[in-house]
Parts: sequence; C-alpha cells; structure tokens
Amino acid sequence: MDEATVTHREAREVQLAVGDLVFDATLAGRVDGTPVVLLHGFPACRASWQTVLPELAAAGLQVLAPDQRGYSPGARPTSVADYEVDHLVADVVGMLDTLGWERVHLVGHDWGSAVAWFVAARHPERLHSLTAVSVPHPAAFGWALRNDADQKAGSAYIQLLRAEGKAEQVLLEDGARRLRAMFSPEVPDAIVEQNLRTLVDGGGLTAALGWYRAMGPWFADLPAVQVPTTYLWGARDDALRRSGAERCGEHVDAPYRFVELADADHWIPECQGEAVVAEVLRHVRGAG
Repeated sequence: MDEATVTHREAREVQLAVGDLVFDATLAGRVDGTPVVLLHGFPACRASWQTVLPELAAAGLQVLAPDQRGYSPGARPTSVADYEVDHLVADVVGMLDTLGWERVHLVGHDWGSAVAWFVAARHPERLHSLTAVSVPHPAAFGWALRNDADQKAGSAYIQLLRAEGKAEQVLLEDGARRLRAMFSPEVPDAIVEQNLRTLVDGGGLTAALGWYRAMGPWFADLPAVQVPTTYLWGARDDALRRSGAERCGEHVDAPYRFVELADADHWIPECQGEAVVAEVLRHVRGAG
C-alpha cells in the first residue's frame, strides 16, 4: 500500500491483501501517527468501532478497523478448519506487515478480544499494548467455564452457534429476529443494521459462525501475555461473568489494569466507546 492511501485524517475504505485473502477495512488518522488496530467480535463487524475510531484518529493516531476473516467477502474460506485461531492470528500479523507497521496498540472486543490475546501471547514483539474488551484472557475464561455455574449458563448459547445449519436457521428466521436481539437495545440502530448487512445480506453468517465451530480445548491453554494490558469489563454483561473477569490479571506478566464499568453490558465499544478511547490513549501516552 503506497503512502498516498494513509496521508489524510478522514476515514477511508481500504482493502488489505494478506496471502490469497483480501480484507475490507477502515483506515483513518495521521500517516506518522502511532498505529492502533481495532478487532471486532460477533455478531458485529468494523461498524462496532464507529464511535471509537474517529476519536482515536482525532488524537493523532493511525487507526485500522478491519472486517476480519469470514466478514470480508474477499476473505471468506468455506472450511471450518480455516477459522482456527492460528489463521485468525496470522491475519492480524499479515495486516500489520501489509501496512508496514512494526508495532501497534491492539484493541479487541468479544471474539476480537480473544484473537488479540493470542496475538499478544504469540507475537509480543509486534505490540506496544493490549486493550481487551469484554472477553478476558482465554485461560481465565476457560477456568470460569469449567468451574462457575453462572459462566456455564452465560455461555450456553455457544452450543447453538456451533450447530451447523441449525444456528443459521434459528438466527435468520423471522427476518433475523434472534440475531438482531443479540444486540443490546442501547446499541444504535444504524450499527445493528450495518452488522446485519454484513452477516445476512452479505452472506457472511456461516463464515462468522466458523469461529465458534473451529474452537477446541487448546483455546484455554494460552500462556500469560507479557505486554502492558488493560481489560475492560461491563458488570451487566450476561455472557462474560465476574469469575473470569476477576481472574484475568493472573494471566498477564506485565503492567495490568482492570477497568470495571458498573453500568455497562457486553456492548462497550458501541455504547461506552469513550471508555475504550480513554484506555487506549492511556497506553499510547505511557508506552507509545
């Protein structure tokens, strides 16, 4: 990608080639700004960052928000094995290489947070910092899933999402009513509709569900990360419970900050984006 594509502050649509895949992304900010990468979760796309990205760009940073594997039409392989975490991590590193970014501040929400934890653990040399939103370190989540009845109840929906064919039928019937209902009523309608266009109208739902279907027991075996880390968690999150959130710091061998948002649910980037911006800027000012 030549320099001309990243010289303006305004957000622009770009495509990033990583191997045989092409990722749609939004890029904003200064060409000489410290890079920040925002990774979305499910059932979201890069639209989930639409309040966070411009604020970080206005602070003088370079900011990238990609539609990840399965969400970008040009990066939508058909095999479940193509959505194993090794590939998801390689996608992120490949995007950094495509842009010529040696080190970044990495931010993830939901599944994007899980991928960000893996990137931090496996490629610490590529990160200034990690800001994980909602999903704690996979080992902490795995402990909670095995030992905490509340977390088991909160994660019961995963079994449906792993059921090939059935999940698509349930989520898409009645005009995607149940898929739409996964979002908090507080999430702006425009963001919900953009997500649905990606997953429903764009045909990305089965690919996005591949992330769940490719999960294995290895998910909870990730070692501790060794980069400065902030973990943001909403106390009203019905899917990620307190037991895992409070154990997250046990899996960070670096400066660590746990930020509990008492009035937040799962949809922090969409509804409390200012908290995400504040924590990323805290890292940038201290480590970037």
